[in-house]
Amino acid sequence: MKQVLQSLKTGATELADIPCPIPGAKQLLIRTSRSLVSAGTERMLVEFGQASWLEKARSQPDKVKMVIDKIKTDGLLPTIEAVQNKLDQPLALGYCNVGTVLEAGSQMSGFVLGDRVASNGKHAQVVCVPGNLCAKIPESVSDDEAAFTVIGSIALQGIRLANPTLGETIVVTGLGLIGLIAVQLLKANGCRVIGIDFDPLKLKLAEQFGAEVIDVSNGQSPVDTAMTYSRCRGVDAVIITASSQSNDLVHQAALMLRKRGRIVLVGVVGLELSRADFYEKELSFQVSCSYGPGRYDASYEEHGHDYPVGFVRWTEQRNFEAVLDMMASGRLDVKPLISHRYALENANQAYELITSNESSLGILFEYPNSSLIADEDLRGNQVDLTGNKLKSSSSISTKPQKASVGFIGSGNYAISVLIPAFQKAGAHLLSIASRTGVSSVYAGKKFGFTSAATNAENVIQDPQVNTIAVATQHDSHAQYVMAALASQKNVFVEKPLCLNLEQLGQIRDLYLSVDADKRRHLMVGFNRRFAPHIQKMKALIKDVGVPKSFVMTVNAGRIDGSHWTQDGQVGGGRIIGEACHFIDLMRYLAGSQITEHSVQSMSAAGALAPADSVMIGLKFADGSIASIQYLANGSKAFPKERLDVFCGGKILSLDNFRKLRAYGWPGFKSMNLFRQDKGQQACVQAFIDAIERGGPTPIPFEEIEEVSRVTLEIAQEAH
Repeated sequence: MKQVLQSLKTGATELADIPCPIPGAKQLLIRTSRSLVSAGTERMLVEFGQASWLEKARSQPDKVKMVIDKIKTDGLLPTIEAVQNKLDQPLALGYCNVGTVLEAGSQMSGFVLGDRVASNGKHAQVVCVPGNLCAKIPESVSDDEAAFTVIGSIALQGIRLANPTLGETIVVTGLGLIGLIAVQLLKANGCRVIGIDFDPLKLKLAEQFGAEVIDVSNGQSPVDTAMTYSRCRGVDAVIITASSQSNDLVHQAALMLRKRGRIVLVGVVGLELSRADFYEKELSFQVSCSYGPGRYDASYEEHGHDYPVGFVRWTEQRNFEAVLDMMASGRLDVKPLISHRYALENANQAYELITSNESSLGILFEYPNSSLIADEDLRGNQVDLTGNKLKSSSSISTKPQKASVGFIGSGNYAISVLIPAFQKAGAHLLSIASRTGVSSVYAGKKFGFTSAATNAENVIQDPQVNTIAVATQHDSHAQYVMAALASQKNVFVEKPLCLNLEQLGQIRDLYLSVDADKRRHLMVGFNRRFAPHIQKMKALIKDVGVPKSFVMTVNAGRIDGSHWTQDGQVGGGRIIGEACHFIDLMRYLAGSQITEHSVQSMSAAGALAPADSVMIGLKFADGSIASIQYLANGSKAFPKERLDVFCGGKILSLDNFRKLRAYGWPGFKSMNLFRQDKGQQACVQAFIDAIERGGPTPIPFEEIEEVSRVTLEIAQEAH
């Protein structure tokens, strides 16, 4: 299928071949008939991409501070690489989609095959959208009209926050698509409306919709006109739907408001507010969040948990429905807002238009109908990226062989760290899969994969692939590991191996069910043990015949409780998802089995999230002990990881995998690196070497199982 993508690095847009997404349990797969260009948002993204590095930095000062903090802790080169990788990834444009349902997820109700729906899907021939972000289209509403549903919901949410009542005077500043829809909805609500803009076409439309208009291009005073129209009392509310870097629009709104009036910001403006403007009139100011309650709430949007209507009357989905009802009744007329139409293959012309000085409003993309392209032709889950595939092979040799790798997952870590490590290690990169297909196509082209897919099964069952790398969300790790082992593939899985003891037992039984001489390599990405500083530490302490004490301090930093890694069912929490790294590191350095473990968590009142800040204690069979202080309540300016080793009257101190200092070690004082090295490359290289040269897996399965079991038990105790 075809999809519109944009580069944040250059601003260029392209119509790319993307594999068709696969709907989740609470998602709909939709064949697109129309999509609407959100000129304001999409123009801003294109202009950001076209801007210079300096201009990008000026437009996002908060991100600049994050970059500076990362330079201080991780060094200049890793930070530059991280920024470049972020900007290099393509962005899927669009969020105003209309189409028909091709498939409903296994837990979806209320939608059936063939339903016409409006959603926040992208500019793509087929989109996959959570059910709570879709609404059925009434028969009397055309696809052209329904394409304005999401834009209309943005306007409606701003109006709901302004809370207008019958007869009030409301100003709408900025008469783009959102502003002109807001004018109509306010008029339908019984309000007297003033529209402010400088574009004659938009002002004329606002007049047609019943608004008093103010043309700021000819010097007409918005404040004086608003005061006159409001009988010198001041207007009741101002809804700002304009986009400007200036602070003047908020100041102007304050001047025209009555005492205790309301300002609602829907657009993007400067926010250096004057206290005097708000103090004397006791004005209220609120920023509207997109389509309404539920936005950016993963529980609502991704997991499909609706808010009870008795407590949250208007959600995103119910706002969609309200807008469609207004269209069906004729009280919202969006047909005059359509200014341009383009076939999807001419999408670039639309983006040239919105970044030009030519006037435009509603820009529609039109998609080929079913008589031209059959549904099955759009639903291919795999895209050939090169046309040069390897010859098919029906068997996999147990002898040393070239590592032919299929990747499942192409998120930020995979693209910035893991795939480059496999490439540098000399692996043959064949197939890559991601849920939406956009990131897998991007990664596939960047790193030379032969194909990209949305169905992980395509990668696992590919007879040309003998090695599977798993870099997905944690809840799918065990599933993919077992599927790959059952298909007789070597497996490299990013930590953690699994999320519970039951899954660990299933993986163990499956792995051990194969004769030892026929087992594939199973590797977890515990990379810290492969870092050059750790290798040096290991070499120094291996012959010290006394127990050691390890003190690991991890300044992990805060992660919002709503992030997927904090979800016990999806990410497993931070002990399982992250602290496992350091349990494995202690196990490796001790070189001895873990015999005891304990954990103490911060109290609920002080913790940022469950088990976010913990102290883990380990004891080893040789008498060594370890303390892992995994803390989320520190400063980002402090180095993230520090390790101190005490043994036999000597000390080794490692600072953030950049500087190693020795105290009391004859012939060794320090080991410094120009850039941080946590062992990711060496970890992957060791795995690939084991496949291609023969020999044991770099981390014995017994240690992987032990560390995984201890980690899972500690996570249970911490809760």
